Amino acid sequence: MTHRTFTPVSRRVLLGAGMAGLALPLARPAVSQESYPARAVRVVVPWAPGGAVDTLARRLSQKLSEQMGQPFVVENKSGATGTIGAGEAARAAPDGYTLLAMDNTYAMLPYLFSRLPFDFETAFRPVTVTAFSPILLAVGEKSPFRDLAALIAAAKQDPEKLTYGTGGTGSAPHFATLAFERAADVKLYHVPYRGAGEAVIGVLSGNVSLVMLSPGSALGNIRGGQLRPLAISGAHRVAALPEVPTFGEAGLPGYSVINWSGLAAPKGTPDAVVQRLQQEAARALAAPDMKSFIADLGSEPGGIAPDAFARLIQEETARWRDVAAAGGIEKQ
Repeated sequence: MTHRTFTPVSRRVLLGAGMAGLALPLARPAVSQESYPARAVRVVVPWAPGGAVDTLARRLSQKLSEQMGQPFVVENKSGATGTIGAGEAARAAPDGYTLLAMDNTYAMLPYLFSRLPFDFETAFRPVTVTAFSPILLAVGEKSPFRDLAALIAAAKQDPEKLTYGTGGTGSAPHFATLAFERAADVKLYHVPYRGAGEAVIGVLSGNVSLVMLSPGSALGNIRGGQLRPLAISGAHRVAALPEVPTFGEAGLPGYSVINWSGLAAPKGTPDAVVQRLQQEAARALAAPDMKSFIADLGSEPGGIAPDAFARLIQEETARWRDVAAAGGIEKQ
C-alpha cells in the first residue's frame, strides 16, 4: 500500500493559529539568525536513553550539527514523568543554547501533578514538532483475538476482565488506553509496570491481554511474530506496517490519538533563534535519510511552524483533561 501521511493535527494547527498562553517573552537580546549558533547547543531529553524521544532527538541533533556548524549535544535528565529535565531546561538562559526535547506527555502533566517545577503555560516557546507517531493496539501471539471487533465485543461482555499493561499510572500509554476505553465504551483493567519494556513483556508472556504503544517500540516483536497488532491510529495505514488497519477501518473511527515529539526553547528565547531552529529542523526532517529513518519507526516527520506547534499543545492539553477525569487520574 502506498504510504500516505496521516493527519494528527487539526486544520487550525496547520494554518498556524497562535496560542495565547505559551510564552511571549518579555525581553529578548538582539540575536540574528546568521550569528546563531556560535557554540554548542544542549538538547535536554527528559527521559532515559534508548526511548523513542531520545532516539529521534539524537538523530535530529546529528543533522542539525551538520547543517548549522556547531554541536547539538543530547543530555538525558530523566525522572518524575519528564518534569526533572523540563524543569532544568526551563531554568536555562533563554539564548537558544538549551533546548527541550518534549513529547505529548507534556500535555498530560497538569493532570498528573498538583505543582510543577515550572509554569506549564509560559515556561517554553514551542519550536517545532519533530515527528508524529501513531498508536498501536497489540495482543500477544497466543491471544484469541484476531481483530479489534472481537476484542471490543469481549470487553463489552465482561467489563474489566481484559487487562492492559503500561509503563505506569499517568504514562502516555495509560492515557492512550483510557482514551480507547472512552471511544469503544469498554472498561479494561489496568496493570501498571515499572516501564514500557516490562509492559511489552507482560503481553508477550500472556500476563496481560493487550498493550498500546508506538510502532517503533513494537516493530521487532511484530515482525518476529510475538506481537499481533489489531489496529493503528491515524487517517491512513503506515508504510512500516501496511497490513495493519487503522482504528477507523477496524470499526472505531472515534479513536484518533497520535503521539508527537518536538523541540522547545525556554521562554524569552529570541524570535530570530526560534525561527532559525524551526527552519533548520524542517530542512533536516525533509532530508531523504531522515524521512527514511522516521518512516522505519512507523512515524511521520514534523517541521510545522512554532505557532502551529503551540496550538497543538493547547488542543492536546484540552483533550487529556477529559480523559484524565473519566479515568480517575489523581494528581500527585
